[in-house]
Amino acid sequence: MTKELLSQLKKITSEEIRLLSGASEIEKELYMSSETDTIDSKKLLEAGKLIQVRTHTRFVHFPKHKHNYIEVIYMCSGSTHHDVNDEDVRLAQGELLFLNQSATQEIYPAGEDDVAVNFIILPEFFDSALRMMEEERNLLRDFIIDALRGESGAFGYLHFKVADILPIQNLVENLIWTIVNKQSNKRSINQATMGLLFLQLMNHMDKLETDESSGQQKLIITVLSYIEEHYRDGELTQLANSLHYDLYWLSKEIKKRTGKTYTELVQTKRLNQAAYLLSTTSMSVMDAAMIVGYDNISYFHRIFQRQFGVTPRTYRINGK
Repeated sequence: MTKELLSQLKKITSEEIRLLSGASEIEKELYMSSETDTIDSKKLLEAGKLIQVRTHTRFVHFPKHKHNYIEVIYMCSGSTHHDVNDEDVRLAQGELLFLNQSATQEIYPAGEDDVAVNFIILPEFFDSALRMMEEERNLLRDFIIDALRGESGAFGYLHFKVADILPIQNLVENLIWTIVNKQSNKRSINQATMGLLFLQLMNHMDKLETDESSGQQKLIITVLSYIEEHYRDGELTQLANSLHYDLYWLSKEIKKRTGKTYTELVQTKRLNQAAYLLSTTSMSVMDAAMIVGYDNISYFHRIFQRQFGVTPRTYRINGK
């Protein structure tokens, strides 16, 4: 992060001055109604906005609370200590922590050099931010986004240890800079930047840590990541062996957690990739089918039409 931006974010706020002057607790009315422990987006977001940033208030303990929005915390410098769903989470410089609306969070006091930025994001922001990714349908991306919205799985948090991934660092800094400095066209810029950020994060799922209580959900991320990389020839037997799981158990767990068999997930990925190739390249239907793993062209035509409602050729002509 640039020294100028970090210096700007490190400034002592009026709330922190109050704490340094002897106050020992947060001003609850700044965050939530008196009768609840849920931090309210209406207290932090201007009317009509879907995303905002604020620096984390240092020098004070934040008691257990929830959010009625998705919170993303980026550690600009130093570190912060969190308790999320009764699990110990240490956020180091350059790391990202995503919290969905079901997560219970507690934050221990941070020092002056522990500078964190909180993104306050309404779930619908991701709809616009990810439109740019619709053409390359990605099962893993959909699974993560649904988890953040609370629509699938039991994730409370997603902790990305990506301090050494320069493109991610640049994208997060761009988001912060655009919002803090109220740049023109910031909504469009922020949506595009968030889409790029998710694309980068999907490339670094090995850097992800999640709730210990949702270990089976993390297993599904591993399965989907494997499919993303090996959809042409990856076998479930190979994956089960590499993970040291019983093949029958893993097959049942995939069906239970995703609603689809491993074969169906692979087929969905192959067909989505073929559709992407047909809509973005001049590649022939036969070549697209073979590249994604189908040698039987008649079979490919049949399942493609079943998936998309049109033949591969019509799909290309219609530009879907």
